[in-house]
Amino acid sequence: MSESPQHDASIPGADTAARAARDIAEVPAVEIITAAAVNLLSAAAVKCGLSDDPETETDLDEARKLINALAGLITAGAPEISDSHARPLRDGLRSVQLAFREASLIPDAPGQGPGEKYTGSVI
Repeated sequence: MSESPQHDASIPGADTAARAARDIAEVPAVEIITAAAVNLLSAAAVKCGLSDDPETETDLDEARKLINALAGLITAGAPEISDSHARPLRDGLRSVQLAFREASLIPDAPGQGPGEKYTGSVI
């Protein structure tokens, strides 16, 4: 088996995909995990109404899904990325969990809000 992937010039984007695969191989895991968490955190904040246009961008159903995914990622990834990287992510997670509770018309019971099965109650 060769050490580099075979490229088919007849497939559009094959060269670009190969370059992207090489680029991602050079990125440390902590950066990939952190980048994914920041993307989830940003999207959750927007969906919780923490944006320039909360009237049109707030969607608590979508926010709940994003917060659950973020909490799972942080909980699973924290031992791998060290406390210095995990702490600010946990702080951001707690902020969007609280923003979700504030935006919600019908509050979840303590410990039942988005991500709280991973983090415990935020109130």
